[in-house]
Amino acid sequence: MGLFDSIAGQVMQQAGSALSGTNDAAGGGNMAAMVMGLLNNPEVGGIQGLVAAFQKNGLGDTVASWISTNANLPISADQIMSVLGQGSLSDLAAKTGLSSGDVASSLSEHLPAFIDQLTPNGQLPTGDLMAQGMNLLKGFMKS
Repeated sequence: MGLFDSIAGQVMQQAGSALSGTNDAAGGGNMAAMVMGLLNNPEVGGIQGLVAAFQKNGLGDTVASWISTNANLPISADQIMSVLGQGSLSDLAAKTGLSSGDVASSLSEHLPAFIDQLTPNGQLPTGDLMAQGMNLLKGFMKS
């Protein structure tokens, strides 16, 4: 595991703990692992691909609410399953040790807040997020 992966994992774990309202590192870590696994899955295509999948499945208004600065619309586990498909959910389940249904349920509870936090200005990040993260990390290391 690279330095950036380690730091990103710690940040996502803290975000997961904060979003779940607990200090339970395992719970936050599982949620962070799910979201990072989802966003890093080449079949999904990052946050832009994820947004496109929601739009393609008739949930454009829902995902747009997560990106906007307004209140987040809810999503059900069944809707998560229809957007992501069994393959992506099974991959995440294998990585986290949860069932596909539990992954879908957890994502339905927490994905809106994660997307909201990744888009604080109400806009999708542009460019390569990994490259942006590496550049940010290089800036910290020069200090």
